Amino acid sequence: MHPSRDIVLLITHSGDFYTVDRVAQALSRHGAKPFRLNTDMFPTSVELATHLSKSGNRHWLKHDEEYLNVEQVRAVWMRRIWQPQLATNLAPQYRSACIRESVTTLDGFWDSLREARWVDSLQRINIAENKLRQLRVAQEIGLSIPRTLVTNDPSEAREFFLGLKGKVVVKLLTPLSYSMKGSSFFMYTSKVKEEDLLDAKTLSYCPMIFQEQIPKQRELRIVFVDGNFFVGALNASQYAASTTDWRCIDDNNLGWEAFELPEKLASRINLFMKKFELLFGAFDFIQTPSGEYFFLEVNPTGEWGMLERDLELPISKAIANTLLKK
Repeated sequence: MHPSRDIVLLITHSGDFYTVDRVAQALSRHGAKPFRLNTDMFPTSVELATHLSKSGNRHWLKHDEEYLNVEQVRAVWMRRIWQPQLATNLAPQYRSACIRESVTTLDGFWDSLREARWVDSLQRINIAENKLRQLRVAQEIGLSIPRTLVTNDPSEAREFFLGLKGKVVVKLLTPLSYSMKGSSFFMYTSKVKEEDLLDAKTLSYCPMIFQEQIPKQRELRIVFVDGNFFVGALNASQYAASTTDWRCIDDNNLGWEAFELPEKLASRINLFMKKFELLFGAFDFIQTPSGEYFFLEVNPTGEWGMLERDLELPISKAIANTLLKK
């Protein structure tokens, strides 16, 4: 006899609160059973086992005294995967191997859940996370994008900077370690200064994305959930004097406003998501003073809690409905 498939697995980490809690509450209201898995707690506080044999396969895990059999799982919300926290007394020479084995074990466990409904599958998320692929697809479907250069060649960066008369911003594909210290380049989008490019040897450590700085009237966070749109807008004048990236600011100090998405833009975002076969995405767009919209990027596991909190947008309800959709 198989157990009832009424559990929705929420893959996240121990530092994630508001958004995952809201989705768990929405699922509970529908009669589903949310099961939270903090991936950073494996292997120290999460137990997992996979049994493979001719008589059948069994996969289970236990977290915070709760037991999960994969046959119970109806759907999976891929919120976040975090690096495992290892025991503090583990010898340093074993740490990288233990992290690698832990991550590989979890990856195998995800495969045992392939019959469940995922929002979204790891394979699709991994494909969609590449910013260069995003920009190519956005351009192909008719979205405007900033002029962009990706390079580790300092001379190319300088030429790009001069060609745009210094109106250039820079961002990274992923966060960097201290190897970039001494430069103003960091994980948030930042404006490039001429002195940054006088000696840009740090580019040899890692290529970067240089983009034309687009004039802003508003910045939009557009949350797409299975064909539904939830939009928050920021008036760029709130932070333009201090930073080029609103994510640097304490979100309690940001004034999110409701915004009606133009039908043409919504249609193109729908097409974009169909290209990547994603059910969820958090988009960043710029609206210029002339009313043009520029695509910056999409995060397939991006943040939206501030929009639900400040604008009372029912995003958690939409995610729960999508997870439980038959």
